[in-house]
Amino acid sequence: MGDFQIVAPVAGLSSVPIGDLDDLIHSAVPRERPFEGGVASNEPDSSARFATYLYPELAGWLPLLERLSFPVSEAAYIAALTRRNGTDFQSELLASGLVGEDSFCRAFAAELDVGYTASLNPGRLIVPDESAIESLRRRNWRIPVKIEEKSGSSSYLVSPERLAPGQLRALLDRYPEVSKRVKIVAQGTLRRALSERVRIDLVKAVVSDLFDRYPALSARIVANAWQGSVLGAGLMALLVSLLAAPATTYAALHLCFSVFFLSCVGLRFAAIPWSPRRGDAPDLPALADGVPVYSVLVALYKEQEIVPDLIAALGRLVWPKARLEIKLVCEEDDLATLNAIGACDLPGHIEVVKVPVFGPRTKPKALAYALPLASGEFVALFDAEDNPHPLQLVEAWRRFQESGPDLACVQAPLEITNRRAGPVSLMFAFEYAALFRGLLPWLTRNRLLTPLGGTSNHFRRSALDHVGGWDPYNVTEDADLGMRLARFAYRTEMISLPTFEAGPERWSEWLPQRTRWLKGWVQTWLVHMRDPMALAWQLGFGSFLMAQILFAGMVVSALIHPFLIVTAFVLALELAAERTMSTWQSNMLIFDVTNIACGYISFLLLGWQTLTKTERKTFWKIALYTPVYWMMISIAAWRAVWQLWQRPHHWEKTRHRKPLAAPNP
Repeated sequence: MGDFQIVAPVAGLSSVPIGDLDDLIHSAVPRERPFEGGVASNEPDSSARFATYLYPELAGWLPLLERLSFPVSEAAYIAALTRRNGTDFQSELLASGLVGEDSFCRAFAAELDVGYTASLNPGRLIVPDESAIESLRRRNWRIPVKIEEKSGSSSYLVSPERLAPGQLRALLDRYPEVSKRVKIVAQGTLRRALSERVRIDLVKAVVSDLFDRYPALSARIVANAWQGSVLGAGLMALLVSLLAAPATTYAALHLCFSVFFLSCVGLRFAAIPWSPRRGDAPDLPALADGVPVYSVLVALYKEQEIVPDLIAALGRLVWPKARLEIKLVCEEDDLATLNAIGACDLPGHIEVVKVPVFGPRTKPKALAYALPLASGEFVALFDAEDNPHPLQLVEAWRRFQESGPDLACVQAPLEITNRRAGPVSLMFAFEYAALFRGLLPWLTRNRLLTPLGGTSNHFRRSALDHVGGWDPYNVTEDADLGMRLARFAYRTEMISLPTFEAGPERWSEWLPQRTRWLKGWVQTWLVHMRDPMALAWQLGFGSFLMAQILFAGMVVSALIHPFLIVTAFVLALELAAERTMSTWQSNMLIFDVTNIACGYISFLLLGWQTLTKTERKTFWKIALYTPVYWMMISIAAWRAVWQLWQRPHHWEKTRHRKPLAAPNP
């Protein structure tokens, strides 16, 4: 071993903390200067001997590292990360960003004396489409991919991902005639070519996948035959009743729909005593060896202004980069967003997925297209404006580890950062506090149906595949997916580390978003109520009741709220004028006033329980704004019903803002 004294046995080094290994390596292996690609290190041979003694697996990489002028001290540190993360040397080397994928592959090809190609024509690839899709999804899935040369011959394309030089050299030595037909290609280049090759077939498949597998659970058809018949017959009966007995019909409808309003009130009151306040961050242990691959999907559309902030936020996520893949999912004709992403220096674990213009132009269609291209055992979903807590993936994974396979999803809370920007953002933040700190934790604690938020969901991939993934035709894909997970007997839980985002500040921003949500809730209710008996059997009584309250109840409450106000006001005027009122009018007045008062009180109390001391300073404003805000929701509800009739699958774009605060690790 020359001049070096070994202070620890090789077998025990894998348990030494990375920081200690770093000190050990860099004290024993001198480093003249930080590595910059292409700069020779001038390190002595003894450094290599020491590094390969600690990490014998480095021996096969030394000739290639010498071609790259890569310091042995840095290579030893990469090897330490490889052991800790349970990955391979090449993945950690490329994930470090110290060597570019193109430079690495060129050196790999030169070391083996085989060809190299920097670009591929997707039309010349020789590979079955099914195999290409499977290769895109599974990292360790190796299929023979050939390319037709201009001369008419064909070459084998080899991506050296997870392939050591010695492995390929042994193969070429065994079959020397093959070496003339081998070309090394970067994994990113090959993936882009394969994606382009299968894009049309893939988008057609994902658009129809849920409908083909579970037609009764797809929103491709908004209402089936018997639902349409019942609706048509009901409207005719209502018209006849209004003509024959308008007062009695109005009173009966009023009473019937008020039950939905009252049920929502009851749900809020039930959740109030159990609403936990936000506490300290959980004590998370360090990541263990051999963590799984985590896929992060981010759907973007016309988000060019916030792309740099998004890239920065995703860069703060704590997870081994060699085990992390981030897919930025964009519409292929959204050139502004794609150009903004192209202007950023993306690390190797971030990939742009371009969604073909086919089928509905919705966020769930984009996510459904990206899912087959993701290889993670767990899948996280974020929005373009999100700033997730850096340790959120770690907490989610820990929760999955502690639970059984029936836990399909964990939902992170959303925190609104611009609550002080105006009345709209203040009320929006108050709603989110009541939902994510109060109602959703109560539902998950009682193992009841949990409608997911539109972002910061973390899924067990096997469960997501089992239930059919996202429905491309449902404009509130989160609520629908939460319902489907419950129908397949999966559970959802809440975690504590939040995602920060900015809420809408103006009426023009808030209205399209709320319209889309309410329209999607009606879509979801209609889809899952096609067979009420089957739904009740699969969900159980409690969750079936929640489905009626959360989807039908919330929308009906918003629709009838103006009528409750108007009816109570008219009857109060008659009472003030000392006009004679019938018994049913007196009862209706009492019923409406009680309903409205309880509705406001339950809304305010549930939110109050979840606010911090600082947030409670503006509670008096929230109380004043509540009646106006509820009327805004009513307008959005009526607009949603009209859109469901006219444009059921139309996705109204919400303008996103930058979060005003970043989480602290």
